[in-house]
Amino acid sequence: MKLLVKAPAKINLSLDVLGKRDDGYHEVEMVMTTIDLADRLELTETKESRISILSRNRFVPADDRNLAYQAAKLLKERFQVNQGVEISINKSIPVAAGLAGGSSDAAATLRGLNDLWKLGLSVHELAELGSEIGSDVSFCVYGGTALAKGRGEKIKKLPAPPPCWVVLAKPSIGVSTSDVYRNLKLSKISHPNTQGMIQALEDHDYEGVCRNMANVLESVTLSMHPEVLQIKKQMERFGADAVLMSGSGPTVFGLVRHDSRLQRMYNGLRGFCDQVFAVRMLGM
Repeated sequence: MKLLVKAPAKINLSLDVLGKRDDGYHEVEMVMTTIDLADRLELTETKESRISILSRNRFVPADDRNLAYQAAKLLKERFQVNQGVEISINKSIPVAAGLAGGSSDAAATLRGLNDLWKLGLSVHELAELGSEIGSDVSFCVYGGTALAKGRGEKIKKLPAPPPCWVVLAKPSIGVSTSDVYRNLKLSKISHPNTQGMIQALEDHDYEGVCRNMANVLESVTLSMHPEVLQIKKQMERFGADAVLMSGSGPTVFGLVRHDSRLQRMYNGLRGFCDQVFAVRMLGM
């Protein structure tokens, strides 16, 4: 039996770090939303009791470092599943980009194997399992738009952002999330107005969303990687309504409503980056 599952990327409309937890993680408060840039996974049930990962992308690990592998292993062991699975990952989301590509692959694997193996788990139960794999996996199980708290596993659904285009540009570098958090000075954080962002979403207020976009990790990554700052400045110059780095980076995204400005931004950024995307928000 075979199943196709979509794994959409996410962007952070707002990302705040409230402090360091006793378990070593950071306490975060993030407003995230899914966008129409997605990996596609093909899950094929096998008689052999093993998990295998297939991908043409050389940056995708085919062993237990892969979050989709970890998701399959968790379900298989927790629910004593005898069958194996072959997971073929067709990557569209850039790797190590701050877009939760690996986490979304894990979430898609949880959703898909729940159906394939007829486990009968609720979305809430899948999200709880996802929190054991990675901080963004719970959000990716739900998708849509949400406030994520704790280390990212406490999810509260929010209204979708107003319709607009999202232009993303990823420079040809990778960013270590652990390095970014290690260099974050908690005492120097200027905290985003998370409630302002939530209110803007509830009011369907595009200008309010743009005004309240903020990411406390941005200044750290920009100081470590000047090319990210260059992309941000170019997006602003090309007329984005608001520009922000997603997650720990290095992907920068800009929001724009007008098609004419979208084309100018997209074409202009292609001169600076190989990986440029123009997509819609999924939101719901």
